[in-house]
Amino acid sequence: MAAKLVLTVLVLIVGLAAGNRSPPAVTDKTLRSIAQSLKKYIEPLPIVPKLYGYSTHHGHPKSTCLTIGMFRKKWKFHRDLPATTVFVYGASREEATFPGPTIEALQGVPLNVTWENHLPEKHILPWDPTVPVAIAKHGGVPASVHLHGGVNGPQSDGSAFAWYTADFRDKGPKWTQTTYHYPNVQHPGNLWYHDHALGLTRANLLAGLIGTYVIRNPLAEAPFGLPTGDEYDRQLVLDDRSFYKDGSLYMNYTGNNPTIHPQWQPEYFGEVIVVNGKAWPYLAVQRRRYRFRILNSSNARYFNLSLSDGLCFTVIGSDVSYLRKPVTASSILVAPGEIFDVVVDFSESKTSDVVLTNSAPYPFPGGDPVSDLSSKVMKFVVCPEKTKDDSRIPASLMAHYPAADEKEGTVRRYIVLYEYQSATGEPTHLYINGKRLEDPATETPTLGSTEVWEVINLTEDNHPLHLHLATFQAVRVRELVNLEAFTACMTQKNDAVKCNVTAHATGQLKAVPEHEKTWKNIVKIEPGYMTTIVVKFKLIDRDAHYPFDATAEPGYVYHCHILDHEDNAMIRPLLLKH
Repeated sequence: MAAKLVLTVLVLIVGLAAGNRSPPAVTDKTLRSIAQSLKKYIEPLPIVPKLYGYSTHHGHPKSTCLTIGMFRKKWKFHRDLPATTVFVYGASREEATFPGPTIEALQGVPLNVTWENHLPEKHILPWDPTVPVAIAKHGGVPASVHLHGGVNGPQSDGSAFAWYTADFRDKGPKWTQTTYHYPNVQHPGNLWYHDHALGLTRANLLAGLIGTYVIRNPLAEAPFGLPTGDEYDRQLVLDDRSFYKDGSLYMNYTGNNPTIHPQWQPEYFGEVIVVNGKAWPYLAVQRRRYRFRILNSSNARYFNLSLSDGLCFTVIGSDVSYLRKPVTASSILVAPGEIFDVVVDFSESKTSDVVLTNSAPYPFPGGDPVSDLSSKVMKFVVCPEKTKDDSRIPASLMAHYPAADEKEGTVRRYIVLYEYQSATGEPTHLYINGKRLEDPATETPTLGSTEVWEVINLTEDNHPLHLHLATFQAVRVRELVNLEAFTACMTQKNDAVKCNVTAHATGQLKAVPEHEKTWKNIVKIEPGYMTTIVVKFKLIDRDAHYPFDATAEPGYVYHCHILDHEDNAMIRPLLLKH
């Protein structure tokens, strides 16, 4: 009788997860055909709307409060595609957009945001009840907003366990408050906000719960002379999506191991490349410099970006930090969750059409080559006449930021990434250090400290590692030799020291790209390598402690930012101590 009851409950949960819909009959060939029917470069790139995270009084900035909701609405991704039902952020349902509005904050001016959940009773996408997941007893879509790259107190970090449904009818075990406090004490740079509810990040972000956030410091940044203004300083939010013929979002209903996880698959890849909510848009540009803040908010797709006419990117920042000085790059590899801040000078273009291209295999780095669909991102249409341009590329940027010095580390930790497979060789789940999110924290750094993390990747995928609160930087990427023997030992002992990691970490060195040598929130972890990162648990620009109690509940986490990996369950707690 008990077994029958358990089976009945599981069937009910699976039915809820699928939205009580029968799995639509669709093939990869059909999804590609729908994508191929959408003509590229026929709609202009939208300007992402803006909300100011401060007010002014007699010319002086003051702290303010914003109310931003999560809504279900229709969105047109392409002229020839029916409107798509999405989940989006906005000050109201009418103003909500895909992506959500850019919140523009000022360094040192605090902001309070009340994130209201107006999402419906049932999800618009399937989700898997067999991975660790937030399940609302009374219906509704759980949500929890995380400001990615934000230096905020734990109660405002958007814990995976701090989820809530509409009208706070159901709340997660770590939920504490309706309004989040963002002190904006950190240095200027680019952040983004997105949903972080337990086990639902992949479905909630795919549905559209993403938005950008910029911290500015006009006194520090104005001397750089970089392009400014909404026309010349643009957000580029990159995603991939697949669509049914009726315009609805596609997400798989069947897992790669359906007897273990009925719906979960290890990576989601869409056939259509979307920028600022439009499929393969174009941007008319003048022959002058433009600044682009490029965010990859895809679930799993990497973008290796280049410009078709040989133009280079001048990289000025990555994630929430400026570089010490600008770096020229012919291509930039952008992992899920990662941001690059670049300048492109179209006065040097030899053509009238410049295509932003992608060459990253999927999964990265050993997967399928890009197709004609995924190899194109958007197009720039360059006007023939040269335009007056008062902007410039400065010789230096934030040169006073500290260098990453491994010698400053007071603790050295080994962080090991595992993938587990079924008898068929298909992935079933992924862990960090062989532990679950629910297991007690083993990473408990001291406030104000600097640590060295040796991150060992025993999987075939590149994993974008993201730490909440902290900033960090890769200083060495070393190949592991005799990898099979080392992996066999780690599978048995799960202890890098006991498996003599120093004898295995003796292979070739892979250089850290110059344009990634800054304090970041995402570092790419190469498969078969040990990546050494220097982690700082303090404010880097002032070498100061956080102005809040970072040791409080519910603490923080670190995880892989391939969302399908994070949800199952490549995520661990990060608890600071005094």
